[in-house]
Amino acid sequence: MRIDFNKLKEISISGMNGGSGEIFAKLSPLPKGKVIYSRLPKGASIGMHGHKTSTDINFVVSGEGKSFCGGAEEKLYPGICCCALAGDSHSIINTGEEELVLFTVVVEP
Repeated sequence: MRIDFNKLKEISISGMNGGSGEIFAKLSPLPKGKVIYSRLPKGASIGMHGHKTSTDINFVVSGEGKSFCGGAEEKLYPGICCCALAGDSHSIINTGEEELVLFTVVVEP
């Protein structure tokens, strides 16, 4: 399956999961999950939320930030992949001066 994110419509989401600011995302649904390209402007965040059955795999393309996952705080920068496994709660915040760009794969059972 091929996904061309250049052809997907970008949506804006304000206060995602209780986070701050607005994020921008392109979503591609899959039979058992989805793939998301997202941009978090400076200071924007995705609020703390849990995953009962799905797993989020977040790969940092560019920018800097922090992830709070499974009780641990981790620095985010290009090349880092943070995973929120089923049963985990997590949040992401852009702490840098530039956009935080992520590729996220959500895997449903």
